[in-house]
Amino acid sequence: MSVKGKVLAAAATLSLLGGAGVAAAVTAGAASAATPSCGGSCIDVFSHQFGTFADPGFVMDSYKQGDQAGTPVILFRTSDADPAEDFTVDQEGFVSEFFAANLVSAGVALQFGCVPGGTFGVCDGQGQADYWAYEFMYSPYGVQTGLCVGVAATAVAGEKVTLQPCGVSGKTVWIADNPTSVPAYISCDPATAVASADCVGVPCKTGVAGCAPGAKISTTVGYEPNPNAEDHNPLSAFAEPLINGSDTNFSDPYGLTYPASSYPTDTPRPQLYTTNLLGFSTGALNTNQLWSADEGVLP
Repeated sequence: MSVKGKVLAAAATLSLLGGAGVAAAVTAGAASAATPSCGGSCIDVFSHQFGTFADPGFVMDSYKQGDQAGTPVILFRTSDADPAEDFTVDQEGFVSEFFAANLVSAGVALQFGCVPGGTFGVCDGQGQADYWAYEFMYSPYGVQTGLCVGVAATAVAGEKVTLQPCGVSGKTVWIADNPTSVPAYISCDPATAVASADCVGVPCKTGVAGCAPGAKISTTVGYEPNPNAEDHNPLSAFAEPLINGSDTNFSDPYGLTYPASSYPTDTPRPQLYTTNLLGFSTGALNTNQLWSADEGVLP
C-alpha cells in the first residue's frame, strides 16, 4: 500500500488509542510475484540491458532463494516456478510521503520531494516536483519476509545490493525518475496570468501548450501536472533509473546498476550494485541503469 495510506492508518490508530505512543504497525503490501502462489499483481523488475516489456528475459532474484539479510540480489531467467523471483511492492508513494514516514532524510526530500504549501520543496510550479519511490520486499510463494532490496550501508559507487530489513531507512528506498509534475510553458495572457511580473513581451509560440493566440509566454518554464503522476507503478510504463534513497549526492546520484560487461548466466552470478548514474551527452542513460517491471505471473 502507499506510504500515505500507512501514515493515515497509523494516525487513525493513534486517535483510537487517545493519541498515546508511536504507531509501529505496518499494513502488508500488495502481492506481486513471479509464481502463481504470490499472486497476479506481481512486480517483476527487469533491466533494459537484457529485456523489454514483451520479453523481460531476466528479472530481479534473491540469490539461491536466500531469505536472510545480506543475501545478494541478482538477475535470473524468468520462471513461474522460481520463488526467488517473488517480490512484493511493500511501500510505494511520493518521496514527500516517505519523508513524512521518516524513511528518507530531509536532504533527499528537498531534492526529490515537495509539499503543497510546505516549508521545503514547495509544489508551487517553481521547479520542484515530487517523485515516486518504492520498497521491493522478497516474498517467496507470497510469504513476505520483511526483507527488501537495498544496501547495507549508505550508497556509494560499488556498494553491493542485498536484502535488508524493510521500513528502517532510505537504504531500501528506490526513487523512480517520474515526477508528479512536468515542464510546460505557462501562458502569460494578461487575462489569466497569475503574476504579471512573470510575463514578457514575447509572442506566443505556435504549438506551445496553454499559450492562446496573441498571448505571451513566461521567461521561465513553469510546471503542470504529469499525466502519469497517479500511476502507482510508473515502472510498468517507462524505463526508469532507480536512485537509492540513502545518499544526498544529487549532482551524480547513486542508482541501481547491473555490471555492464556481465551476463546473468555468468558464474559466480553477477550482483546488482549502486554507482553514479552514467549516460551520454544527450542525457540518455546506459541501459544497465534503466529498469522497468512487468505485472502478473511470469511465463
